[in-house]
Amino acid sequence: MKKTLSLAFGLAAILSGSALAQERHRERPPVIVSPDLAAPWVMQLAGPNARPVVYPRQAAQPRAVYQPRAAYQQREPQPVRRGIFGESRVQPAAVRPDRPVRSQIEPQFLPQMVAYETKEAPGTIVIDTNNRFLYLVTGNGQARRYGVGVGKPGFEWAGAHKITRKAEWPDWTPPAEMIQREAAKGHYLPARMDGGPENPLGARAMYLGSTLYRIHGTNAPWTIGSAVSSGCIRMRNEDVTDLYERVNIGTRVIVM
Repeated sequence: MKKTLSLAFGLAAILSGSALAQERHRERPPVIVSPDLAAPWVMQLAGPNARPVVYPRQAAQPRAVYQPRAAYQQREPQPVRRGIFGESRVQPAAVRPDRPVRSQIEPQFLPQMVAYETKEAPGTIVIDTNNRFLYLVTGNGQARRYGVGVGKPGFEWAGAHKITRKAEWPDWTPPAEMIQREAAKGHYLPARMDGGPENPLGARAMYLGSTLYRIHGTNAPWTIGSAVSSGCIRMRNEDVTDLYERVNIGTRVIVM
């Protein structure tokens, strides 16, 4: 009896193992993955009677193209630095949202020969502060005219002097009054600044009599044609260099 049962169980085990082997090697349904790579991965391990789920491919959406604002497209290149009006620190032009930045000087302020009737002798410098012009009298009813920056309101002056000193790339020592005045505005000036491109006196300076006034260059050429200084007459560096070579110590200067 025991042998009969053992044989029965053995035969059953053999048949069961054979069935499992056949099931293991039977063809399985394919693994179906959504063709849309943007969708979640869905793998349908479907049975023989199941319908696998396949996500339809979605139409590709056009990518948005960045369109810069027209204001930025039309903006001209801006200067990367500027000087505070008058003799002061150099600051980036980007901190001037209240004032447009001029990238070019207005044509009337460029050096040019003009008709100029005067009783002054050739070689005399005449400065018209109202119209922001400096004239170097050449005679025969003509003069060489330059654009200049002049004293801001409260710093205007007029008079006649002579050039008593000339300097190339002059250093700058701000007067005590200017240091105090600018400090009250939050602009802290150095006690002294060596000559160079960042110096507010620019490339050349011509000192007038025993005063603190000068005809000098600038590190802020966009201010030419404006009333912005503390009384000095400022010119573009290329223009003051040109004038510097044409005049001598002792030249008469008339400021009107």
